[in-house]
Amino acid sequence: MERKLLFKNIDVPGIATYDVYRANGGYASAEKALKTMTPEAVVEEVKKSGLRGRGGAGFPTGMKWSFLARPEGVPRYLVCNADESEPGTFKDRYLMEHIPHLLIEGMLTSSYALGAKTSYIYVRGEFFYIIRILEKAIAEAYKNGWLGKNIQGTGFDHDIYVHPGAGAYICGEETALLESLEGKRGNPRIKPPFPAVKGLYDCPTVVNNVETIAAVVPIVNDGGEEYCKIGIGKSTGTKLISASGHIKKPGVYEIELGVPVEEFIYSDHFCGGMLTDRKLKAVVAGGSSVPILPADLILKTTNGEPRLMTYESLADGGFATGTMLGSGGFIVMDTSASVVYNLYTFTRFYHHESCGQCSPCREGTAWMEKILHKILDGHGTMTDIDLLWDIQRKIEGNTICPLGDAAAWPVASAIRHFRPEFEEFISKQAKQEVNHNNQHQPLAVTS
Repeated sequence: MERKLLFKNIDVPGIATYDVYRANGGYASAEKALKTMTPEAVVEEVKKSGLRGRGGAGFPTGMKWSFLARPEGVPRYLVCNADESEPGTFKDRYLMEHIPHLLIEGMLTSSYALGAKTSYIYVRGEFFYIIRILEKAIAEAYKNGWLGKNIQGTGFDHDIYVHPGAGAYICGEETALLESLEGKRGNPRIKPPFPAVKGLYDCPTVVNNVETIAAVVPIVNDGGEEYCKIGIGKSTGTKLISASGHIKKPGVYEIELGVPVEEFIYSDHFCGGMLTDRKLKAVVAGGSSVPILPADLILKTTNGEPRLMTYESLADGGFATGTMLGSGGFIVMDTSASVVYNLYTFTRFYHHESCGQCSPCREGTAWMEKILHKILDGHGTMTDIDLLWDIQRKIEGNTICPLGDAAAWPVASAIRHFRPEFEEFISKQAKQEVNHNNQHQPLAVTS
């Protein structure tokens, strides 16, 4: 079912401006929170809502907020992770581009709940025009009394700053982001201590994704219990999905969690079906870092039940037969696509974006890229497949941050579900043309 909470006004002309946003109910959530609720009451509503982090991990947001240390005389910070760099994911960019005041309102409301007088939006470095949009919206919020000193006469002070990154994917990991925000190299920190205890400038900090923060607005407006009624089980509310690949209607969709995967792919309300008459081959359901599933396993679980767009249903069967909702980067491949080639592009990306701090990730991603290049170039051997499997096993769980896992999981799933395709490349010495200037075709590379 298509259910719009975040995008309900996104098609209103001029919604990116303060006047239009305000005229359509904007800042009502912030006004309600600041004037009629205590910070603790806002946190409680978020807990009741069952909202889970929309950046990938799916950790309960209210619980994360409750972990925030509150020592006397020490500032607290909210940091919005807008460093959207996951291949196949573009939902946050879309939200910030079209309805920036929703994010600002969410940050104000969240900061009030957390007792943070300063917050930051850490934006992916390549989002030049998004930065301008956000800065304009923030200036409008200051002008109209929603940021700065004594906001709307409530006595609450708050400032928001936009901080552009430098294009490093690793800074999407919360502790690497904080290192970068402090002006250091973006290397992930060892946890514990967690940011909620020792974060930005060694102060208690909450780091939330763009979509997560935006979702606080309807939760406070309507109440956590109402929000909890949307969705299924522990997957409450709506989710933004970035749909791309061999589909008729690529784009960003806001879905009620619980929509069957088959409906999402084939319904005219969403992706509109396959682009051509070719059949579905595989899907990457949550961005490039999650396991790739073949058509039969993405549409139904091993028990024969329809696979749903929820955290639990997509994970049904573990990584042997399941995957993750992740960031919602939904990449659809038809039978013209080469899983081996796409795995190579993913692996090449993770090798390039590794910070180099951990040997398993630094060396392992390089080895996997070289082996996959060798296979695609027609010089692979059958032992290379087993070598790939062994390397990804040595990476998974042996790094400071999840980037190592993100590089390993697609490799493991591709070999598990599409091993015959690897063997075909090798047995036929299939020649895949690789441009050594690093220019590659996207999805369709076989006829």
